Amino acid sequence: MEFISWFGAFPVPMFMGFVVAIIFYVFKFRTEALFVILTFVSGLISTVIKILVNRPRPTVNLVRIVEIAKQQSFPSGHTLFYTIFFGFLLFLMWNLKQINLVLRIVVALLSAVLIITIPFSRIYLGAHWATDVLGGFMLGLICLYFIVILYLKKAQ
Repeated sequence: MEFISWFGAFPVPMFMGFVVAIIFYVFKFRTEALFVILTFVSGLISTVIKILVNRPRPTVNLVRIVEIAKQQSFPSGHTLFYTIFFGFLLFLMWNLKQINLVLRIVVALLSAVLIITIPFSRIYLGAHWATDVLGGFMLGLICLYFIVILYLKKAQ
């Protein structure tokens, strides 16, 4: 569970996002590289909502805490990031037929597994309540929807 959450622990998302964007850019997928960077908006959204809601994290007297987190609890930033970033990669792998099929399948499967498992990881580690990860997932889907719509408009 710690390994699954590792991809969302700062600075890993920034590094991973920039590496993926550079790979897209090098292989002449310039628009895709720009939109991968746009997925970083998840950090800003998460931080603003955490400040506004100011919900405390689970405490040791209520749950077993494996990972001690510093920010507020709602929404789960990990779940929000995974839904937007890996969700967008999933979308791109579905749509970019010019990329090798085996690579598309591997990236899509890895992305889907991470999106599905991150909510369970965050709850298991005692970092979030179930409603935190549900909120992160729902916000992530809303943001992903707008990023995909913008991408499709730009691609036309």
